[in-house]
Amino acid sequence: MPDGRHPKLSHKHHSKTNMQTVLEQWRSQIHFAAQQETALTIRGSGSKDFYGEAVPEHSLLDTRAYHGVVAYDPAELVLTVRCGTPLKEVEAVLAEKNQMLPFEPPHFGEHATIGGCVAAGLSGPRRAFAGAVKDFVLGAKLMNGKGEWLNFGGQVMKNVAGYDVSRLLAGSMGTLGIIGEISFKVLPRSVAEASVRFELDEAAARRQMNEWMGQPLPLSASFWHKGLLTVRLNGAQAGVDAALARIGGERLADTAAAEFWLAVREQTLPEFALTEGRRLWRISLPDTAPSLDLGSMPLVEWGGAQRWYLTDAAAKDIREKAAALGGHATLFRGAVAADESVFHPLPHAVLAIQQRLKQAFDPHHVFNPRRLYREI
Repeated sequence: MPDGRHPKLSHKHHSKTNMQTVLEQWRSQIHFAAQQETALTIRGSGSKDFYGEAVPEHSLLDTRAYHGVVAYDPAELVLTVRCGTPLKEVEAVLAEKNQMLPFEPPHFGEHATIGGCVAAGLSGPRRAFAGAVKDFVLGAKLMNGKGEWLNFGGQVMKNVAGYDVSRLLAGSMGTLGIIGEISFKVLPRSVAEASVRFELDEAAARRQMNEWMGQPLPLSASFWHKGLLTVRLNGAQAGVDAALARIGGERLADTAAAEFWLAVREQTLPEFALTEGRRLWRISLPDTAPSLDLGSMPLVEWGGAQRWYLTDAAAKDIREKAAALGGHATLFRGAVAADESVFHPLPHAVLAIQQRLKQAFDPHHVFNPRRLYREI
C-alpha cells in the first residue's frame, strides 16, 4: 500500500485527511479546556476505567476515531499503529505473519485499544520472561497539553538519542498527553508450546520456579493457585521437548492450556473475582520473598515476583508488609477510601519529578488530572 497501511485493514481506515481532522479536533478540545480551566478525560473503549484513581468525569476526548496501522514491516519486526486501533485487530494483523506483541497485554474488554494498552502499562503472563510494555515501545507521537504534535524515539532499537520519552508514556495513564501513534518491536511466535502442572504448596512452587529461572529453560509463564503450579514453555520443538523431559509434570491439553492462560491474562478465573468486603491487590516483590500474611492465599505469577491477594486488610498494613520485603502494592480492583491511594505512595523526591513532568507536558493540567496520583 502506498501509505504503508496493512492491506487487510485499509478498508476500515479513514483517509489521511480524515486522520488530520481528528488531530485538529483534539487540538481544539485541548485549547478550549485550557481556556476554560477544565479538564479532559482521555479514553478509548474504557476497558481500563476500573484501574487507577477514580476522578470526576470531565469532558470526554475519545481516541477511537484515530485508528489504523500506519506501517508494518514483518522482516524488521516493527509495527506502527494509531492509538484508537482495537488491540484485537493489532494482534490479528501480527498473527497473519506469525508474530505477536511479546508482553502479552491483557484486554479487560472486547474493544480494548492499543493506546489504552500502553497508557495503562499492563503486561500479561509473559512479562517476566519477555519484558514489559515499555521494553517494546520504540517510539511514539504525542499531543501535549498545548496541542503540539510531538515525535519521540523512532522505529529501531538503537534510536535512543535524548530522553526516552516514548517509554515513559507506558503506564502514564494518559496524564502526560494523548498517545497518538506507537511503534513497537514485535517478535515471532514460537514454533512449539506446552504447559505442565505440578502439585506444590506456595513456598515450594516459588522455590521451584526460582531454580528453573536460573536454568536455560524456555519458560514463558508461571501461575500458582490452589496448590497447583502451572508452567508454560515456548520455543523450538526440540527445546520444548527437552524441557518437558527435564522438569516433568502433568501436561495440559493444548486447548485447555490456551483457555487457562487466557483466563489468567484476563483475570476471569474465579479466584480473581471480588467478594464482599475484599479487594484485589497486586503486590510486586522479589521472587524469593516469603508469602505475606494478609488473611488469604495469594495467586502467584512471574515466578513469585507478582502476587495477587483478595483481602480485607488495610492499605497501610499491606504496604508496610510489602515495603519491608522490598516490594510495593497497588490496589488493582475495589473501592478506594478517601485516605488511601491506588498506587504505592512515592517518595517525596520521586513525586516531585512526576509533578515536574506533568507540568512540562501538560502545563494547564488538562489531561486525566489525579488519575495516576492525587497530587498530580
